[in-house]
Amino acid sequence: MTLSVKNVTKIVAGQAHIKPTTLTLETGHFNVFLGKTGAGKTSLIKMMAGLDPIADGQIIMDGQDVTKLSTQKRNISLVHQFFVNYPHMTVYDNIASPLKVAGMAKSEIQGRVEEAADILQLRPMLNRRPHELSGGQQQRTALARAIAKESRAVFLDEPLANLDYKLREELREQLPELFAGRGAVVVYATSEPEEALLLGGYTGLMDDGAVVQFGPTAMLYRKPESLMAASVFSDPPINSAAVRKMGSTITMGATSWPAPDESLADGDYVVAIRPHHVTPTQTATNTVALSGEVLVTELSGSESSAHFRMADADWVSLSHGVHPYEIGEQHPFYLDPTACFYFAPDGARIVGEAV
Repeated sequence: MTLSVKNVTKIVAGQAHIKPTTLTLETGHFNVFLGKTGAGKTSLIKMMAGLDPIADGQIIMDGQDVTKLSTQKRNISLVHQFFVNYPHMTVYDNIASPLKVAGMAKSEIQGRVEEAADILQLRPMLNRRPHELSGGQQQRTALARAIAKESRAVFLDEPLANLDYKLREELREQLPELFAGRGAVVVYATSEPEEALLLGGYTGLMDDGAVVQFGPTAMLYRKPESLMAASVFSDPPINSAAVRKMGSTITMGATSWPAPDESLADGDYVVAIRPHHVTPTQTATNTVALSGEVLVTELSGSESSAHFRMADADWVSLSHGVHPYEIGEQHPFYLDPTACFYFAPDGARIVGEAV
């Protein structure tokens, strides 16, 4: 099973809400749409599901053009971040509802409902109604309905957003297993980069109605194609500064280090490096010494961060352990040059790979 969109667009009030987009999504892994609120994740999912009209392009499911087919005829399931269950129905009937609409035999419905209920640990709640369930149980009911339906495509639109932290962690771990081997294309929308990394699979990074990069999630982390893409997977925010490459040397203010690639043309660039590659102590012989005024320090679990100001930029260091920073002091920091990304001034990626 494959799900393809070919040059699909969406126009709202004369403006392109989804810019021309071409993607092919497959089974066997999660397909994640990652982006901030308003990036276009939900709109693209609704277009694939047949809930929103497209201005141009095609939706292809397993070689069949379904662009003009209704949602019901596409055999898809959609799970929202809100608990969309029928309040007057029991959990059993909520899970069974799409199977009854499809005219399935009662015995087969029972088998599918009970199987899905067992997977989602809902068997003791089958006779309850949604108002008698916790938020996590309600969302499990919606997921069970999607599993029981055995859809060709399952769309999960930020399904964990309204759950508490513990429930999010539990369901996030379970989701890949729930849909493994079911032959459905699974599309998962999230605004949380950590969630995309934990789910693995493939990720489409969305910004301003466009998919700016698509591929294996780990590849997006290691080889971002733009400064924006590199920034998405960095918390605290990625460090960046203007640099110049001349000959075999990269220069940033009064600091310099060997250029990573002799084929990189001389000129001006933007260097970017994630905070965990800027440390308060020297971790290797090839690190580059920096110095900055400590502005803010934070301790989170087993990690310490320090925001510091250099002549040319304000950066952040993130490292394991507790470090004796003093606000206002000049403190040494060490940059790992092998972990730098280099971008053109417009943010396009040139060279560099994270580790």
